Amino acid sequence: MKKPAQSGAPAVLTCALPRDSQIIKALPGEDFADCYQLADQWSHLSALETFLELTSHTPGWMNALMSVRNQMVRLVGLKHLGAMRAQAASKPANKYQVGARIGIFTLEQLLPDEVIAGDDDKHLHVRVSLFKHSVAGKPVVSISTVVHIHNTLGHCYMAIVGPVHKLIVPLMLAQVARG
Repeated sequence: MKKPAQSGAPAVLTCALPRDSQIIKALPGEDFADCYQLADQWSHLSALETFLELTSHTPGWMNALMSVRNQMVRLVGLKHLGAMRAQAASKPANKYQVGARIGIFTLEQLLPDEVIAGDDDKHLHVRVSLFKHSVAGKPVVSISTVVHIHNTLGHCYMAIVGPVHKLIVPLMLAQVARG
């Protein structure tokens, strides 16, 4: 059952991972998974172009949170990921290949209707999918996250980040969708 993730803003719905999405293959053994869906305001763009558009408009507060995260986790030996915001204008979508960095993620799969990016560190492997598809005949974008935890540090990390993720991702998507 879908429900609005936030009211008073463009509809961002909480939903199951789309069955036709390639990220569904990452579900076995997952420790955390979620998906948010919104109307596809970028139907003229490819999945990668839409991913770049969304990440290039990451709100400043989200990048500030990533900066705090980066400072804190270096104390336990985790990677500094940089900022969420990708610099879409500096590199056209057709120049990206699997293995390229986009913001804090590495491009893992590149399909016409889906982009899967991720990061693998000693504590966990995160995958994020942007999947363009139709629901009830209407174009939508689904943003899914799947996390596999590697160790105790990963469990501790996700005990903090998991609940925060469920609050900030819908807020961020609604803010980006508003423009």
